[in-house]
Amino acid sequence: MEWEIFLAPYRQAVDELKVKLRGYRDLYEVTSENSPIEFVTGRVKPIPSIIEKARRKGMPLTQLNTQMQDLAGIRVMCQFVDDIRRVVELIRSRTDLMVVEERDYISEKKKSGYRSYHVVVQYPVQTVSGEKKILVEIQVRTLAMNFWATIEHSLNYKYNGKIPSDVKTRLLRAAEAAFRLDEEMSQIRDEIRVAQLRFLQKNADEE
Repeated sequence: MEWEIFLAPYRQAVDELKVKLRGYRDLYEVTSENSPIEFVTGRVKPIPSIIEKARRKGMPLTQLNTQMQDLAGIRVMCQFVDDIRRVVELIRSRTDLMVVEERDYISEKKKSGYRSYHVVVQYPVQTVSGEKKILVEIQVRTLAMNFWATIEHSLNYKYNGKIPSDVKTRLLRAAEAAFRLDEEMSQIRDEIRVAQLRFLQKNADEE
């Protein structure tokens, strides 16, 4: 397989969606509303990870474009749990993409403790050979959820997917602690947002 040619449209999709989703922050700032989006990142899955996952899942490399939904990935980080729903609604309302699947790992967390909201979309990119419809997985989560997921991913890599049981137990406790933090922050959300707006106004006045 010619990987660079195959993955080029996925890189294009990631670049375009990062710009579009980041644009919401600017729109909210203009209207002086609180943005549900804190920041956006994106990546195309590394080739060794693609090959390993295809082997593990029994996917033919010729069918990656239809069977592997996370070749292109976007992560949207939010401050509060309630913001996740707002972001998902923004994604659903877009006319330049089509929602293919949604997976709610917040209401129904994974056994590991993982929490996030996944939206798989079909996004058209314009290439030199015509339009290609690319599957992109958009993960929407809080900063606390993202911190935990990053640590868990690193440990999975370290232990080759076989994390020791005592570490798993600690990870699960940490996941619950992260979720309790999100809940506490949600309780004082209005106070936090007022403080942030005052801080931003103070900085603007000083410039």
